[in-house]
This record gives sequence, C-alpha cells and structure tokens, in this order.
Amino acid sequence: MSTHPNDLSALVKLISDSVAVVTSEYAKAGHAPPALDSTGQDPFYSPELVSDQLKTAIQITEAACAQLSATVASAGHVVTNVSGLHGKLKAETVYSSIFPAQKAYSFMEPVCMRVALDAKITDHLLDKPKGLHVGELGRLSDQDPGKLGRVLRTLATNHVYTEVAPNVFANNRLSMKLLSTDPVSSLARQMTDEGLKCAAILGDVFKDPTTRKSYRQEDCAFHRAHGVSAFDYYGAPERTEIFETIGQAMVGWAQVTGRAMLPKIYPWGSLPANAIVVDVGGGNGHATLNLLKAFPTLKVIVQDTRAVAVQGREYWEKEYPIAIQEKKVDFIGFDFLTETPVTNGTIYYLRHVLHDWADDDCLKILKNVRKSVGPNSKLLINEFVVQYIARGGLTSESQAPAPLLPNYGVANRRLYQQDMNMMVQFNSKERTLDEFIKLGEASGFRFQRLWDGGEAGIVEFVPA
Repeated sequence: MSTHPNDLSALVKLISDSVAVVTSEYAKAGHAPPALDSTGQDPFYSPELVSDQLKTAIQITEAACAQLSATVASAGHVVTNVSGLHGKLKAETVYSSIFPAQKAYSFMEPVCMRVALDAKITDHLLDKPKGLHVGELGRLSDQDPGKLGRVLRTLATNHVYTEVAPNVFANNRLSMKLLSTDPVSSLARQMTDEGLKCAAILGDVFKDPTTRKSYRQEDCAFHRAHGVSAFDYYGAPERTEIFETIGQAMVGWAQVTGRAMLPKIYPWGSLPANAIVVDVGGGNGHATLNLLKAFPTLKVIVQDTRAVAVQGREYWEKEYPIAIQEKKVDFIGFDFLTETPVTNGTIYYLRHVLHDWADDDCLKILKNVRKSVGPNSKLLINEFVVQYIARGGLTSESQAPAPLLPNYGVANRRLYQQDMNMMVQFNSKERTLDEFIKLGEASGFRFQRLWDGGEAGIVEFVPA
C-alpha cells in the first residue's frame, strides 16, 4: 500500500475525529479522559465496559498514530525500533495491554519490567503519590539504588512509572497493573522471565534444519531454551510456586483479552434452563465463572488435567463458593488428547485451547469432542481470529477504514504477536477463520457463524 501526501492528512483527520469520540464517551461516563499520572480506576478499565463506538475510536487512534509515525520518521529509525521485537515476542503481549498506543520496544523494556516485578516496586509505591527516592526503593527491595534508578527511568521513558523529581519515582495508571495482587502482574512475570528467554532463541530454531519445518512441541523454542515442553515445565512438582503463578497469569490473560465479554457476545439467554456448558480444557474455569454469574440457570462442567481440576475447585471456592454449594459447577479431570469429555452437553466451549496445539493435535481434541456431542449440541471456539492484511475475505466487514491497514495495524498487534508466542512456546498458532472452518469440517462439525467478541471471537459450529 503506497502512501501519498493526502494519506497524511487522512490519518491526521482519523486521529482527530477518533479523539473527539473518546473525549465524548468519557464525558458521557462523567469522567475526564485518563491522565498518565493517574492511579485511579478508569471507567473503561475492562474490555466489556467499552462500547463498540469507543472501541473503534481507540483502535483507529492507535493504528493511525503508529502508521503516521512510521510514515514520517526515517526508515532506519522505524526499522531499528521494530528489530527490537526479536528478543521479546512473549513480553510484547502484555506490553500491548499495559502500554496502549506505543511504538515497538526493544528487548530492554521487558527486561526492566521483570526487575521491577521481582523488586515489587509498584507495591512499595502504593499510596505514595509523591513517590519514593531510589535510595528508599533500593532499601525496601534490597537492590542497588543506582542500578534500580536506571531501570525505572527506562520504564518511565515509556510511561510506566513517573519520575516526579530527580531519582524520585511514583506509580501511574500503567504501573498499577504491575501490583503483585493484580493477576496481570503474574502474566507479565511469566512473559518477562521464561517466555522472554525462549523467544530470544526463535532465530536458532529457524536456523536449525532439523527444527525449522517441524511442528513438534519438542522442536519449539521453549523446549530448546528450557529442556522440556511448556506443559512439563509448569507442571513439574519442584515448580509448585510457578504452577500457582501460571494459574493467576491465565486469569490475567483472560482479563486483558476480554473474559468478561463472554456473557455478552453469545445468546446464552436463549438456552434452556439447566443447559450444560462443558468447559473443555478450561483451566481453573475463570472464563465460565463470569458466565455462570450472569446466567445462573446454566450448569458448568470444567474439564482439564486432574491437577488443574483441583486448582479450579480451589479457585471457585474463593471466587464463587455458592456455585459449588448449589452444585452448579463440577470439575472433572481428563486428557482431551486421548479421552472424550462428558456426553450430551448443551454447549462444548473451548477458550484459548486450540492455539496451544498444532493441527494434528487439534483434530484429536475436536474429534474427541465430536464423540460426546448430541444432535442439538453446539461447539463454541473462543479464540483470536487472525485477519489477513489484504482487503476482502471472510472478515471484511470488520476491516479498518482506509488508509489504515485493514486489520487496524498496531492496534491489533497483540493478536499477531500472540501468534508468534504460540510458535515460540508450543510450535502452534493462532488461526484465521478459514483455518478454524477447515478444522471443524475435518472433525465432523459444520460452521455456523462468527460472533464478534472484541479481541477474541467465538466461532460457532454444529454437528455435521
């Protein structure tokens, strides 16, 4: 796509018009647009609270700002910024949620983020609006103040933390997501630690003729970096603390990708009373927990590995104990690659499950589900749906206005970075709608429709 002088004016107009929409939507909510140095809760802090109009305006603003910058800045400047992605594919996913409307970062920012997370800087700065000197932060975290100050200054340059006076740092709206009690901080920790380490050697996988064309998990970057698969790494008995952290990380991932959108994007109210939703590979059931709260006439069965099923019951006992008391939820351990889920469920729901697996394994999972479904059952696959960057195709109705990239460019970068994350961690992928339809048909299902759920859509199938 070539850029002409009038494209610059069109991009500026898109930014201006979209910012006006953002300002108007905040005014309707009785709130001023957020300031970076604010630590208060934004009225639109979670995806399900954002109207379609505001969502589109934010996407256009992000995409147009990035495209305008990439157009007018020198090519060398842009390329060297983008080249920093090689060392932080995994970390960029959480950056997209914490750092809206930012350029690409080098690998140093996620490295600095891990230092801040381990030192619990956000926790130490909580309720300290005037901030703390790096000397005090160093004392509280047992870190060298000089080194720590340089780390925080690098983050503050990218609007995470604020340097309110020389060597004095305070929290802001972005750094608050790194609070240890926020599940997003667990997600950031995983991405900036073991995730970042394996992403850095993706190039080695592509160089090696024995792994470059392989889709086996043992040939992915994670296995090369850590010596075991991601599943074995997080499930190892000696890593109990990491196992608990990854459970919270999945809650954080669900928050930033719109878990709470689930009750709104599908006509659950049309299901009969006591309809059974089988959450296949549902982890601790964090996604269907919100669904059951919104539609208490449903019954949920969460099925995952036996260890995760135990973790799920503990999570629900803390977050929604009445569901367990009233037997509205059950937890059943199983292996979806070799076993079939419970039979005759009304809905078989898979959220961010298939993206962990290559096509051959996805077919095993879906064929096992197909053995369990009744004639009136439905299969709902709730995942990112990758859009082509060329105009047209099955998802053309949701494409961005010209001269933006049809997929909203940087505004939707998390989707494509997550696709790379899946390659790095599992040798798997995020999929286009065409690819989901082919998997469904090969497993005995027929495609019905795509339900727009913000970042993650719901691909609906019925038995063929």
